[in-house]
Amino acid sequence: MKITTSRMRPLSPNIQIYRPQLTSVLSIANRITGVVLSAFAVFLVVWLSAVATGSQEFATVQSVTGSWIGQGLMISGLFSFFMHLCGGIRHLFWDAGYGFQLRTIYASGWAVVITSFLLTGATWALSIYMAG
Repeated sequence: MKITTSRMRPLSPNIQIYRPQLTSVLSIANRITGVVLSAFAVFLVVWLSAVATGSQEFATVQSVTGSWIGQGLMISGLFSFFMHLCGGIRHLFWDAGYGFQLRTIYASGWAVVITSFLLTGATWALSIYMAG
């Protein structure tokens, strides 16, 4: 016996059915920040290579980093670092068995977002202050 339906339906629940929630958005953001941090690890190697190679190469890398695009990328890399760090700390609590109540999950999720912005801003302000 063959059963046919008049419309195609998804085989399993997916993004077309459910609206994004804080937990799903933070999960996706954690993966994205991991990829961004991997790209910045490559940049760190380039920067260290320029330092070791000579003053001309270092000046070139510093001019790129000092541009407004470079500064924007540095801020996004710094935010990615803090977002990934705070999300990792949140997961450590979950691994220990704490924070699984729905209210606590949302509170810790917002704490990750707010703390990431605050740490990024504080670090950037400190770097500007130290640079003179």
